[in-house]
Amino acid sequence: MKKVLSLALATALCVSMAGCSSKPAETQAPKAEGQAEGSQEAAAPADDYHLVLKLSHVFAPEEQLTKTMDSIAANILERTNGAIEIQTYPQGQLATYKDGVEQVVRGADFISVEDPSYLGDYVPDFNILAGPMLVNSYDEYEYLLETPEVQDMFKRAEEKGIKILSLDYIFGFRSLMTNKVITKPEDLKGMKIRTPGSQLYVDTLNHMGATATPLAFSETISAVQQGVVDGLEGTIDAYATNGSAEVAKNMAMTKHLLGVCGAYISVDVWNKIPEEYRTIMQEEFTKGAETMVKNISEGEEATKQKLETEMGISFNDVDNAAFAELVAPIYDNMKDVTPGLYDKFKEAIANMPK
Repeated sequence: MKKVLSLALATALCVSMAGCSSKPAETQAPKAEGQAEGSQEAAAPADDYHLVLKLSHVFAPEEQLTKTMDSIAANILERTNGAIEIQTYPQGQLATYKDGVEQVVRGADFISVEDPSYLGDYVPDFNILAGPMLVNSYDEYEYLLETPEVQDMFKRAEEKGIKILSLDYIFGFRSLMTNKVITKPEDLKGMKIRTPGSQLYVDTLNHMGATATPLAFSETISAVQQGVVDGLEGTIDAYATNGSAEVAKNMAMTKHLLGVCGAYISVDVWNKIPEEYRTIMQEEFTKGAETMVKNISEGEEATKQKLETEMGISFNDVDNAAFAELVAPIYDNMKDVTPGLYDKFKEAIANMPK
């Protein structure tokens, strides 16, 4: 009898202890007042998951790309309940250009925001997509991104370890900023023009008739002031925000390259992130690009007028056909690109829906 009683008491104690240690039943949090059905909510925490990613680019704090990346990072932090923390570093504080993409390929917890030409070291066809005077509008570039040829380039980049989160952070067409009116290629003879370190940029300016001079942007403004270079090239947005307007008072609207960046992350790093967080990140990087293009498109004319009235900047048109003829051989000399791809891109643009 004592054995039976002891067994019963032990059983009851075990049941009681098990009940105390079990997780409480999950309850659905009440919907916030005014929250619409189907609205985006923060993802539920995946255990104690936390990832810090460093995002690097060369843009100044007031430029639209910087504002866009800061907004994307803030939205992702909020929607993942702090699980994904993206720390943004503008103005080349961390690795940029070729070194930044290399960090991605090496598998660092790093997001590189760079011109597509820097992908050309891994998938040469990106040099064509980023090439001079390929497109004449933002819509033409956006259309090319959806073609089978470019989608295949995305896949080949992944095979090299690069996940492209978005490739359409458009910040305007790049033109020449000098203190001399430039209207034709002959006007550039003997002029040293600062470019980023991309070989495509160097080739483009050299073919246009200038002497391309790669410099870190941190050195550029003083280099123009001291006469080390005669000017630089960039977008209207950059002209208004990075100090260029203080040292160069004329913009020749060559529109020789489309100013656009992509955001790149290591495939290995990406695949280790929980799926629900990957979904949020992709949504925010895609939405950020759409918003940025809208803001640039709507604000460009107002920025141009502000430069004219407040900074004394002059703008002039150029003989675009003459410059286009000079840069055309760049495509013929690109190494390891797919034969005929440039012609396919031009054909796609010519046939795109209006």
